[in-house]
Amino acid sequence: MNDIGQTLSTSFNQVINDLLTALPDIIGALLILLVGYIVARVLRGIVSVLLERVGADRAFARHGGDVYGSASSAVVPSNIGGLVVFWVVLLIFFIAAANFLGWPQVSNLLNGFVGWLPNLIVAVIIVVAAPIVGRLLRGAIETGAAQTGFGNGALLGRVAEMAVIAFAIVVALNQVGIASDLVNILFIGVVAALALGFGLAFGLGGRSVAERLTQDWYEKSREVAARAQDSAEPPPSAAIRTTDPRSEAG
Repeated sequence: MNDIGQTLSTSFNQVINDLLTALPDIIGALLILLVGYIVARVLRGIVSVLLERVGADRAFARHGGDVYGSASSAVVPSNIGGLVVFWVVLLIFFIAAANFLGWPQVSNLLNGFVGWLPNLIVAVIIVVAAPIVGRLLRGAIETGAAQTGFGNGALLGRVAEMAVIAFAIVVALNQVGIASDLVNILFIGVVAALALGFGLAFGLGGRSVAERLTQDWYEKSREVAARAQDSAEPPPSAAIRTTDPRSEAG
């Protein structure tokens, strides 16, 4: 019984000594995290104000409202940008705290995540912006087709919108490094399908335009031929009046 008590007492004293030894490092790490939190909050506010003043919120609400509907009011670029900056800065200070405590495994893990985080941010921006760009391109194509009399502008615009979204998804997946070989194969298939869609859209929609152009060329050629024929005919000769002298003498 005395041996058990002695063992427990020794273990407890060892834990207390370890805590007292590590206490300065723990306090230093907590101070690092506190400073990091303050810096992250300040930078978050600065980034949010800058994005709001440059019109990022208004631009997203104007162009993203048609794509994302009511969700566009909840996704405010100034808030999202500030939140991203906040967590990036805080992660950097977490790495500093882990290094201060002598935890290389935690530090290496966080370093790898922070190094990969910009790729993730770019991929998210691409995926979010692609439907907006696709919708704008679709509207421009439909408007141009309506002005030129192209009969299948809606289909062509839809195909162009899908092409932008598909290309953005492929780029985003490559950006985060997810199954690059599989993504490239899928990209080739998507390009082939979209090329077929463009061909069908042009073939079906351009038929009326081709007929109208052919008719215009035919009518213009007839007018040119008629004018050439009129200019080639000699003008009618004036009638010459002749008088018999004997009839005048009689």
